[in-house]
Amino acid sequence: MGARLTDSALYAHLWGTDELRRVFDEAGRIQGWLDVLAALAQAQAELGIIPEEAAKAIAGSSSVELLDLEVVAEETRRTGHSTLGLIRGWQAVLPDEAREWVYYGATVQDLTDTWSALAARKVLGVAWRDLRAIEEILLSLAKAHRDTLMAGRTHGQPGSPITFGYKAAGWADEVRRHVDRLREAGPRLFGGQLGGGVGTLAFFGSGGIELRRRFCGLLGLETPAISWTSSRDRPAELVHLLAMVTATLARVGNEVYQLSRPEIGELAETPGRGVVGSITMPHKRNPEIAEHLVTLSRLVRAQQGVVLEGMVAEGERDGRGWKAEWAAVPEACLLAGAALDLAKRMLAGLEVHPEAMRRNLGAMAASEKLLAALAPSKGKHAAQDVLQRALAAGESLDEVAFAAGLNGLDLLAPDAGAAGRMVDEVVRRARAARASESEVWP
Repeated sequence: MGARLTDSALYAHLWGTDELRRVFDEAGRIQGWLDVLAALAQAQAELGIIPEEAAKAIAGSSSVELLDLEVVAEETRRTGHSTLGLIRGWQAVLPDEAREWVYYGATVQDLTDTWSALAARKVLGVAWRDLRAIEEILLSLAKAHRDTLMAGRTHGQPGSPITFGYKAAGWADEVRRHVDRLREAGPRLFGGQLGGGVGTLAFFGSGGIELRRRFCGLLGLETPAISWTSSRDRPAELVHLLAMVTATLARVGNEVYQLSRPEIGELAETPGRGVVGSITMPHKRNPEIAEHLVTLSRLVRAQQGVVLEGMVAEGERDGRGWKAEWAAVPEACLLAGAALDLAKRMLAGLEVHPEAMRRNLGAMAASEKLLAALAPSKGKHAAQDVLQRALAAGESLDEVAFAAGLNGLDLLAPDAGAAGRMVDEVVRRARAARASESEVWP
């Protein structure tokens, strides 16, 4: 295992998932590159650019298991070229008649950008699946707790009543917008790259455009209208999407973190078997996942800045930004994958404590409702002033209501307003959207 936490034998489960690690680890990445080059050879053979037998030989040997990766690594270091070691290592296992046709007319960026688009497709497929699973959990919580009263909080202070279903529905609605964003971004992000030296396909002459179309088609990628070697908005958008997704998960995690505090006690993670909160304070039950979701989001957002810088590129190729993506994009993807997986687990086992929610409503929960009752006769702003002065002087809401002649009205019962109806609408819209979309995407 490696020196980075994402590859640690002890801690990798907190910084990535095995599913996405298989996409980005050395063997997975090289296999992806071989698949891209095999598709290129097939498209070239279909157009008569290279011999058909050469393309078949290339496809037949396009397995990372056939390569001597130590030789590939040594050649990469010796030549100082990003993929010449791969080319020579592959040539060593190809028959003579195919060796000169591998990687024919393509550049490093054609290979790596196309593979990155394929990797993005896998990553966003995982994000789609996991976000929909998270949405389903949140919709169930919203429905189950539609009328479970709790304190709404603004600026860290208790305010008017809401329901926990209202809070969960707000989370679900935000997750649904991310699902929509993934769908909308797909055609932009899943674009192949084949341009040659400066993007003009000059190596292939007049057949270059058709070759690119066939090449992208074989890989299931969108065919770009123009080469995008210096247009780095695609990887930037990918990481920005992941940053937004993890920021939402961090917001949810932070709420669970705060509402799990013993003096509040409204929510709690269900600890796994054998989980230890503290090795010195046995009473502690730490919200480990909720806390870690915030950490993961901070790290993904840090990678967001790296790829955004890469958009400021020079000429028709600029390795400064493009190669920074080699480190930043996989890192962001692994971290986002971990966040999605952990959020699913946290929410699936979330403990909700309605009795604590009701207890924490507090004596002032109906102040907004009382203000609304006084506003028609006194004026809203004048009523606000009266209430603030009375409450600051230590009067209770009952006393203020009695003095205003409003006693006998059910003004002080906790009331969450239209929260329940908004929960119903979020659930209705989400169910309709889910019924019309595939569980597996793209």
